Amino acid sequence: MAFKQPISVLVVIYTLQGEVLLLERARQPGLWQSVTGSREGSEALIDTACREVFEETGIRVPPAMLQAWSIQNTYEIFTAWRHRYAPGVTHNTETVFALPLPERQPIQLAADEHRDFRWLPIPAAEGACFSWSNRDAIRLLGKAFANAHKASSSS
Repeated sequence: MAFKQPISVLVVIYTLQGEVLLLERARQPGLWQSVTGSREGSEALIDTACREVFEETGIRVPPAMLQAWSIQNTYEIFTAWRHRYAPGVTHNTETVFALPLPERQPIQLAADEHRDFRWLPIPAAEGACFSWSNRDAIRLLGKAFANAHKASSSS
């Protein structure tokens, strides 16, 4: 068994109408999240993000569609998931990306990873995530939407 790298991506997929795509974990019902996944080999993180988006949602995107947010989070890996990593690995470093879509796209879930999906307004999506880093990323998205709305209404 190959161990997962403790280097991953978080990709917040959202529509220009302010809806966020959340996926429910197959093995942890009730845990909702954005697209996440570990780097494979020496691939660039933007390539990891594109691969994970396709594997988890069926949406194929070129790297140019992704927004790199220049945010990295380091967190302790849940004890229940440490067996996936090399012995002694306790922390993961996650890089945040976003994928803006003009509208909702059809979703094709990877059944071994996720059991359901939903599109939620930004505030509801923020509240539904189990991961603090995912909540923080969606909160930043909400602030960006609010600032864009203020800018457009003042012009």
